[in-house]
Amino acid sequence: MPIARLIYVTVPQDQMSEAERIWKQHCAPLMIQQPGCISEELLKCVDAPGEYISYSEWEDEAAIDRYKTSQAHDEIRRHTRGLQGGSRPVVKRYVVAG
Repeated sequence: MPIARLIYVTVPQDQMSEAERIWKQHCAPLMIQQPGCISEELLKCVDAPGEYISYSEWEDEAAIDRYKTSQAHDEIRRHTRGLQGGSRPVVKRYVVAG
């Protein structure tokens, strides 16, 4: 059963354009190439500027585990480290209920 992995992150408002550029040019291409990654999107909150959700779907938990120990995951973390608005990202996993 596919698993949705959501990463909730907030960036300073003056870094929003840079965050979106980094995600589109560097992070998204790396993530979608990972074995088991079905889809990937960056969602921008319309009600709270600077709030984002990285939404990705994975084939299974094993694919997520492989990704988390990959060179691509390390590179994504390097790209995004300087954009966090003081709080650490929150990662949650979801499956379809029922």
